[in-house]
Amino acid sequence: MSTSKSAVLTFGNGQSVEFPVLSGSMGPDVVDIRQLYAKTGMFTYDPGFMSTASCRSAITYIDGDKGVLLYRGYPIEQLAQQCDFLEVAYLILNGELPTREQKANFVHMVTRHTMVHDQLARFFNGFRRDAHPMAVMVGVVGALSAFYHDSLDINDPRHREVAAFRLIAKMPTIVAMAYKYSVGLPFMYPRNELSYTANFMRMMFGVPTEDYVVNDVLVRALDRILILHADHEQNASTSTVRLAGSSGANPFACIASGIACLWGPAHGGANEAALNMLEELQREGGVARIGEFIKKVKDKNSTVKLMGFGHRVYKNYDPRAKLMRETTHEVLNELGLGDDPLFKLALALERIALEDEYFVSRKLYPNVDFYSGIVQRALGFPTAMFTCIFALARTVGWIAQWNEMISDSEQKIGRPRQLFTGPTRRDVVPIAER
Repeated sequence: MSTSKSAVLTFGNGQSVEFPVLSGSMGPDVVDIRQLYAKTGMFTYDPGFMSTASCRSAITYIDGDKGVLLYRGYPIEQLAQQCDFLEVAYLILNGELPTREQKANFVHMVTRHTMVHDQLARFFNGFRRDAHPMAVMVGVVGALSAFYHDSLDINDPRHREVAAFRLIAKMPTIVAMAYKYSVGLPFMYPRNELSYTANFMRMMFGVPTEDYVVNDVLVRALDRILILHADHEQNASTSTVRLAGSSGANPFACIASGIACLWGPAHGGANEAALNMLEELQREGGVARIGEFIKKVKDKNSTVKLMGFGHRVYKNYDPRAKLMRETTHEVLNELGLGDDPLFKLALALERIALEDEYFVSRKLYPNVDFYSGIVQRALGFPTAMFTCIFALARTVGWIAQWNEMISDSEQKIGRPRQLFTGPTRRDVVPIAER
């Protein structure tokens, strides 16, 4: 990281203060303003942290203008097409793709930890059957710290490693249990001979009365979904995990905080919102009503929104969306649903929107959520489970980001500043005189 450049901040009174400029391996330079308050008595004001780098990271890089997403330097397109999820998980955690032996050892360690404590399984009984699965996940994942005391010391690298394996391994089991509990079906325990993703699908959709038949095409599709969602730089939930971790909280609590943040409809719930939009448009007439729908979207007085388009970072076509569209084709063809009306509607809506100057000029391109809901619905996942799948995938990214933060000697407990707009100092008037 280079620090040879500097930036000068000049005030109206003629005062000038110099700050170092830091250069990473890729991306924009950043002005190091850590001494701003000490030198000037002022803070910066940046709602939503739109122009603020909160940390240094070597995990994920996004170029939103070019539509580029790299995990540890590898393009998401290559990883999604040539690797499975646990290979990508190893990469995100360790910085390099595994050799055959390293992958075998990694898979073995994950497989060894897929079971959950039997008392934790009974923990589900404390929830109502109609509880949202994400509410259940926040509670159950947070409760892991009450069961696994031997991996809570964040200053011990071995504890952090064991906690990472446990979270990655147990998350599919917990997600499947949350689903089974909501529909009143018995839990399905993991099978060690199955792959990570096949095991998850069996726990989700298998029943004790018959053998679950693994469909390799569907397993590969879900595996790709997990890869596409594994990490995405300093988004809201990842920043939440880092902020919670900066206080010294245990890893299970930190991941639970990430799940809670991901639950928001503007973050992990966006694919559900996009699917609901398509289903509503389909009920109102489908492709024939797209023109009318687009007009409502562009009307500033209308409350109608085009969900699944646009992104906080991407100002180009989200590379994950292209891969998700391909995956949608594969899944629907495998299931004999090639004429799925919702998918045809999505393709038509995408084509029309991308030809409309209103959306093009605003750089509103499809994002990963536009198609992921269709794929997950075709795979059999109910809408309420979509964000749970997102959390399952993102867990590896959260762990890597948390571990990186713990290991960074420059990191301190998160403490954003504020621009105070409340009352100035005043004295309390006795109650009898008010």
